[in-house]
Amino acid sequence: MSTPNIPLDKFAHGHPVEYRRVYVWELPVRAYHWINAITLTLLIITGYLIGKPIRAFAAVEAYQQYWFGWIRFIHFASAYIYAFNFLARIYWGFVGNKYAKWNNFFPLTRNQRREIVDVVKTDVLQTKLHGAISTGHNSLAAFIYFLTFLAFCAQAITGFALYSSMSNSFIPRLFTWIVPLMGGEMGVRQWHHMFLWFFVTFIVVHIYLSFYHDYIEGRGTISSIVGGWKFEREKTED
Repeated sequence: MSTPNIPLDKFAHGHPVEYRRVYVWELPVRAYHWINAITLTLLIITGYLIGKPIRAFAAVEAYQQYWFGWIRFIHFASAYIYAFNFLARIYWGFVGNKYAKWNNFFPLTRNQRREIVDVVKTDVLQTKLHGAISTGHNSLAAFIYFLTFLAFCAQAITGFALYSSMSNSFIPRLFTWIVPLMGGEMGVRQWHHMFLWFFVTFIVVHIYLSFYHDYIEGRGTISSIVGGWKFEREKTED
């Protein structure tokens, strides 16, 4: 889906450069992103507090405060939303547009592998200004997102395994076998906690690179995750 060409006040080689609007991120993809962002933030904050509780309030009687109970409730509720939101994204990877398809997340072609090297030179080594610009995710970002999806699964599995010792619900009970497999609850808790810091690191890098690419590409990277549209440069002869 695209709209007529939109000339912008930019110049290349002394000539005006024209851009066209491209509908990249469909509503389900944008909804997944923001639901994931909110629930992941809540999970990180509440998970840290569960692992290292603080004395936030004081009361004469225990029934007069329940703040830690709310922390645990928010953590568990966010985990369920997070898990089902992830399942919805898996489904949309098969039925969504070409930018949402799962084949984007695997560097199977030579062009994808070449783009990964190009992005490393641009984003990490900064020895190159920029090569070809992808309309959707670049190949390196897409592959990292796939690895992040695997981390999502590991975090959810260890989380529900820990929850299974205090819940008779159907979903947590599916993961009771994880606890003895990983040497007890302490081992499960350590992995669950390490993944927390993985996601903290991921969020910081993700936000930085989003603004960085928005700056160097100037094609609406930040606004696209709200409205879905990006600007794609028209091919012109030099």
